[in-house]
Amino acid sequence: MDGLRETAIVNLSGAATMVVDDSSFSLELTTACLRGFGIRTRHALTRPKDAVDILSETPIDLLVVDCDMPEMDGYELVRWVRRNKDHPNAFVPVIMTAAHVRRSRVLDARDCGANFMITKPFSAKNLLERIVWVARDERPFLEVGDYFGPDRRFRDEPPDVERRADRLRLTQLQAERAAKSDA
Repeated sequence: MDGLRETAIVNLSGAATMVVDDSSFSLELTTACLRGFGIRTRHALTRPKDAVDILSETPIDLLVVDCDMPEMDGYELVRWVRRNKDHPNAFVPVIMTAAHVRRSRVLDARDCGANFMITKPFSAKNLLERIVWVARDERPFLEVGDYFGPDRRFRDEPPDVERRADRLRLTQLQAERAAKSDA
């Protein structure tokens, strides 16, 4: 399958989209963002177990799921989706969201089979960039040991990889230097 051209227009208005987040506030913000892009969220759920019921019977085109939820977390949900290799949803693009992202959590998202992770609060622009990036992602799906999902090695870096901590440290360092030079 050929990937999308850089100049291709991505029309997401007909995409069957599911958002799973135990926070009703975050769920509403995410669905509002998607609505702003012309994406009608078909399934907005606060319980991953409800998502499993729907995913078992209904194909979807995009899954946006929070990492940290009670009962079944987002990582478990994505692993469940990927393990059902004979079902069309095994290949669904998955964007995970998380409020607190440490390197280990990003690795957990990668290792469960997610396509990408973004940090909450995210801007509408960042979410759209990630959706388009995932739509254009040409990484093959691999089955290695108990892993099934997109190739975990990036050949091209995702757009504007978030480095908030780096930006904060740089801003702090610049402020300290400016204060020393003024003294």
